[in-house]
Amino acid sequence: MDLNLIDAKSVFVSNLIGPKRILSFSTSNFMSSSLKVSPLLCSYKGTSQEAACLSSSEGAVTLIGQEKYGVETYSYRFDGANGRNPSIFFREKRVLDGFNDEYGGVVVNPEKLPFNTNVFASTLRSSLSTWRREGKKGIWLKLPLEKCDLVPIAVREGFQYHHAEAGYVMMTYWIPNEPCMLPANATHQVGVGGFVMNHKNEVLVVQEKHCAPDLVGLWKLPTGFILESEEIFTGAVREVKEETGISTEFLEVIAFRHAHNVAFEKSDLFFICMLRPISTEIKIDDLEVQAAKWMPLMEFVEQPLIKGDNMFKKIIDMCIARIGKRYCGLSVHKVISKFDNRLSSLYYNVVDHQTHGCSDDYRSTPILEQQIN
Repeated sequence: MDLNLIDAKSVFVSNLIGPKRILSFSTSNFMSSSLKVSPLLCSYKGTSQEAACLSSSEGAVTLIGQEKYGVETYSYRFDGANGRNPSIFFREKRVLDGFNDEYGGVVVNPEKLPFNTNVFASTLRSSLSTWRREGKKGIWLKLPLEKCDLVPIAVREGFQYHHAEAGYVMMTYWIPNEPCMLPANATHQVGVGGFVMNHKNEVLVVQEKHCAPDLVGLWKLPTGFILESEEIFTGAVREVKEETGISTEFLEVIAFRHAHNVAFEKSDLFFICMLRPISTEIKIDDLEVQAAKWMPLMEFVEQPLIKGDNMFKKIIDMCIARIGKRYCGLSVHKVISKFDNRLSSLYYNVVDHQTHGCSDDYRSTPILEQQIN
């Protein structure tokens, strides 16, 4: 907190109006440059030596009319009997810049955090006091990588880690004396696998450079994780392209697996997608892939590791059944919900009303039908 001295010649004290007494100041002659506001309007109750001040300033969080205003709190004292001395001292209580969220909390603006650790520490304590008095609930504090020195300060003030990305750490503080209602960090990672088969009934498969000893030599489907804000169907197409060089078109989600305590104790969703090949020439650009090729379907399913794994055997059985139109997968459809007015991807199967079977997006060949039967 800064102690600011106001020259008496620059201060005008208005009449005290009602129970909330109003003080109006012209602050052009502040000796401290830390507060650049004009004019300043303050109110205080009774004989309390604390005033709530409304000031026009840059980066404020509340809109009044066409101007931006920020609410700041000051402790003050008069140097002299009955406040008649020409000097008045104000002790500023800064509040971190931010905005109110829809759940009664505050999201701190990471772009306007102070770099100075001492200033941040005092401002954070003052902010928590203000937010607690205002009845705020959850506080979200995003600390960029370049301001990592502020992390231990926030920890000492009671903030907890929520999640971290390459460029920041998100911290939270729950003010009410009751169970925390802030949502937890993301609980799942999402992976995709692409089942691609050409007109020769050959499956597109890869061998990975780095794998568990038991999986050495295994020919498997192209797989990988989807990226942030990436659709499941576009992620499947991208992964196949990166690992094999084959361009494909998404058809359906055949199945998905849900497992827990996988990587970093997170849960895992893995979607098996059926894709139609658009190109046929294999070109490996992925550093994690040792080799890629088109492999006869029956040779692929007869691999001991595939044949002996109940889950992968079931997945391949479903893919073959889909090609034979004996199983319906989930195709993607773009819809807008009135709940959030956002365009979303909804996956569901489409049934041919004439045949009461699956839509004929993936036509099987006589050779495949013979292999299935």
